Amino acid sequence: MEREWGLNGNQLKVIAIIAMTIDHLTWTIVPGYSRIWWVLLFHIIGRLTAPIMWFFVAEGYHYTHNLKKYAGRLFLLAAVSHFAYNFCFGISFIPFERSVFNQTSVAWPLAWGLVLLSVMESKELKEWQKRVIAIMICVITFPSDWSCIAAIAIMSIGVNRGNFKKQMASIVIWTFFYGVVYFIFIDKVYAVIQMGTCLTIPLLRLYNGKRGSLKSMGKLFYVYYPAHLVVCGLIRIIMWGIDSVTATANF
Repeated sequence: MEREWGLNGNQLKVIAIIAMTIDHLTWTIVPGYSRIWWVLLFHIIGRLTAPIMWFFVAEGYHYTHNLKKYAGRLFLLAAVSHFAYNFCFGISFIPFERSVFNQTSVAWPLAWGLVLLSVMESKELKEWQKRVIAIMICVITFPSDWSCIAAIAIMSIGVNRGNFKKQMASIVIWTFFYGVVYFIFIDKVYAVIQMGTCLTIPLLRLYNGKRGSLKSMGKLFYVYYPAHLVVCGLIRIIMWGIDSVTATANF
């Protein structure tokens, strides 16, 4: 439902871009799971990005006139961003050489999240077919940034469109599961930081249902996302050397 007050889609996407840039620059400048207060604060700010991405992929599914072209753009972004992401954080371009986690960028589960949402909304597929496809997508997206959680969150937000409480509850629930994995396998403090996604809820509550006057905002993100990763990668090399690896590469 559109309303005059609040934040439009473009404004929320700008917030996501700023938060993402702060987060990635912090990982680059201060590698590792630092306990410095301002580093933790900047990583908490960075948690604003993912839910906004999830939300607007689901919104894009609702508004797009050509689902195949929309999915194609997201998969193209995922392909380009894979190399930019791995370069940014010093991750090997050879899959699974060092780890199972974080082998590619969040653009990969974003694209598959769109597919998963379309599958769940399909009137032609049977329920057992939807479940099988959902499991396959979870396996495919598991090694990426935000893992299969991003794809599942997009699906949950999309199928609950029109029910803001359920949409936001899905963000909290799936982030919690992600945090549990973080707590067990990675870092306990940073597991708690993942719940910073909840800070996005009041921002999304302000969404007025409008896109905003800048129609090219979506295209800007497609360029900015891999570009800023490359810049962060160059900063990483200048500061720490070509063989350096940041914390996110070790997930």
